[in-house]
Amino acid sequence: MAGVLETLTVPRASSLSAASMSRVASSTISWLSVPRNMVNLPESRGLKIQSFGTSASVSLRSKLSRRGGRIVCEAQDTAIQVLPVTDATWQSLVVESNLPVLVEFWAPWCGPCRMIHPIIDELAKDYTGKLTCYKVNTDESPSIATQYGVRSIPTIMVFKGGKKKDTVIGAVPKSTLCSCIEKFL
Repeated sequence: MAGVLETLTVPRASSLSAASMSRVASSTISWLSVPRNMVNLPESRGLKIQSFGTSASVSLRSKLSRRGGRIVCEAQDTAIQVLPVTDATWQSLVVESNLPVLVEFWAPWCGPCRMIHPIIDELAKDYTGKLTCYKVNTDESPSIATQYGVRSIPTIMVFKGGKKKDTVIGAVPKSTLCSCIEKFL
C-alpha cells in the first residue's frame, strides 16, 4: 500500500525566465532548510510517478503539458528489506542464527535473479519472526557460493541450525518456495 507524500507541479522550463527560475530555486532551498519535526518512516526503495488525466481526454492532457507536469511521490510499504550477506557476516547471520534462514544466491547481471527478488521480499515479509531472509551476491562473495556448491543462479537455500537443509534452483513460483520453507518451520 502506498500513501501520497507530496504532489508537486513542475512548470515547463521553456516557459520560465531565468529570474523566475532563480526565485523558484531559492524558495525551494529556503523551504527545505526550515527545521521540521522528525518523523520515523519506513524505508522506501523508490518513487512512483503517476500521470494525471485519462487517455480519452486529449484536450486535458494538452493543457497539462502546457502548464507543466505533475509528479506524485508515494512511499511504498517496503519496511521489510532482504539484507545482503558477505563473507564477513555469513557466520554470524546465517550459521549462528536461531531461526531458519533462507538465502538467495544472485548476481546483478542475472535476469531470473531480478525476477525472483520481489518474491523473496514477499517471503521475508510473510515469514517475519519465523524465518530470516538474506541475499548473497555471488560476484562479491564467490567463496560462499563455492563452499555450498552453487553452480547456477538464482539458487535459494534454506538453512536450519547452521546446516543446509534444502536447495531450489532457478526462478520458481512463490508456492514452490513456501512449500520448501514450511518443512523447516
